[in-house]
Amino acid sequence: MPSSEKDAALILEDGTILLGKGFGAERTITGEVVFNTGMVGYPESLTDASYFGQILVQTWPLVGNYGVANPEISDPFGVPLHFESEAVQVSGYVISELESPSHWSSRESLSEWLADNGVPGIAGIDTRELTKMIRTRGTMLGQLSVGSSSSLEQLRKRAESIEDPNALDLVGRVSIREEREYNAGGEPRVVVIDCGTKLGILRNLLAQRLNVVQVPYDTPARKILALEPAGVVVSNGPGDPRKCTPTIESVRSLLETDLPIFGICLGAQVLALSTGGETYKLKFGHRAQNHPCGDVRTGRVYITTQNHGYTVDEKSLEDFEVSFVNLNDRTVEGIRHKRKKVFGVQFHPEASPGPYETGFLFDDFAKAAREFQSGKA
Repeated sequence: MPSSEKDAALILEDGTILLGKGFGAERTITGEVVFNTGMVGYPESLTDASYFGQILVQTWPLVGNYGVANPEISDPFGVPLHFESEAVQVSGYVISELESPSHWSSRESLSEWLADNGVPGIAGIDTRELTKMIRTRGTMLGQLSVGSSSSLEQLRKRAESIEDPNALDLVGRVSIREEREYNAGGEPRVVVIDCGTKLGILRNLLAQRLNVVQVPYDTPARKILALEPAGVVVSNGPGDPRKCTPTIESVRSLLETDLPIFGICLGAQVLALSTGGETYKLKFGHRAQNHPCGDVRTGRVYITTQNHGYTVDEKSLEDFEVSFVNLNDRTVEGIRHKRKKVFGVQFHPEASPGPYETGFLFDDFAKAAREFQSGKA
């Protein structure tokens, strides 16, 4: 490595070596290298648990210009406003230019924040060229090293045997360990199965004045039903959805009831898998705030926020029909149960960051939960 302890290198599994200047934590990490083409929202993206185990490449060249806000700024229910989890979730961060913060709400710089969270970053990379490389070759594993005393050859050798994070149960690493309740006085009660829940999902549910109980991803259906919910949300999360066996089993049992169920991102994939459907990995995934999706019933187009590397195989669906499609590649973006009030979307209706055009889905879910509650009374 070059002499400066802040020099950095990104080494891809195909042997490509990209040199730059390090920031954040000084350490060496590995992960799946993915890109996001969004122009804003790096605090939200970096704290999104769906990125756990990944090295995130920011295609947009200017990053860090508005710093990092105070995490204590929250909504009326105590949920932080500017972050999607309690910590930075990415393994590493790759950007073109690191900007100095200039914003009234900034508490610290991006570099300081990443250092606090033990996450390394590399700047000075042509991230648009790297994005084109990933789009052509597909998502690759990589190693990011900041301030290492090892030689480039030693780092390159290590990069030849990187463990694929998608082979692991990543959801088990990001899910909460104990049940949490929000807005105890609200009604009706809904349960969120936490596979890596973005806080934006909680904010939107709480804005509906619901009582929200968040439970670990491996909570059995009997325990969920014992909470007497009027609806269930299956959250987003990282990795291969097929590794999320406990959640799939719970949802399979919940589908035997008449409970409204809403799956978001990985949650939609879990819905499909729980009824015998299949999922597959996309070549380079969908990660941005500008993906156009079409409503199959109405033909209306919505611009959506997305962060997923897997999707549902339309041909494998039996109990569900396709409700939304991605207008870029025609992949499945939403499914709707043919007989029950159960639906899922691959995109993020809570945005954070991004457009709120599909926020009406939370209205639909809350309405279904209230109708279920009234039917029980």
